[in-house]
Amino acid sequence: MAELARQAEQRIVGDPAEPETILGPLIEAEALARVLRFIDEAQAAGARIVTGGRALFEDSGGWFIAPTVIDQVTAAMPIARQEVFGPVVAVIGFHDEDEALALANDTTYGLSATIWSHDIDRVIRLARGVRAGTVAINGYSEGNITTPFGGYRSSGFGGRDNGLEALEQYTQLKTIWLTVRSP
Repeated sequence: MAELARQAEQRIVGDPAEPETILGPLIEAEALARVLRFIDEAQAAGARIVTGGRALFEDSGGWFIAPTVIDQVTAAMPIARQEVFGPVVAVIGFHDEDEALALANDTTYGLSATIWSHDIDRVIRLARGVRAGTVAINGYSEGNITTPFGGYRSSGFGGRDNGLEALEQYTQLKTIWLTVRSP
């Protein structure tokens, strides 16, 4: 948990035009209010704010929030069940791979997932079992322009961006069987 908090605290929040900035503001005031509500509700339900959890630069007129790590989250909490769309990591403990996989797949979403482990066999096994459009291992990436990007279930728009798979959205396949008969 300490390493996760340290990584969050190292993220520089600020003006997106500045090269050193890692995280800019949220898109609008309501987005900031929504993310802060998620954090407040999680804390009221027993979760613990490890770092962040507050608005930043309030006098700037921007909608900035500190990168936030929340521990002692349960799978039933809204912060674990809904899309937060803010710089928030909700940590849910588990006892074994089966429980971790069950937690990861107990959602109506499935855009992306990240698995952290030094055990390559474990991460491959879990990556195969997670129902998400993109699974990153020991880091976060959505791939690049050549790799399809899109979600499972209620995540995304139902198709894929990037890669040849994105082009398929603009086509409709048809099969025509023609039997040539001799006169």
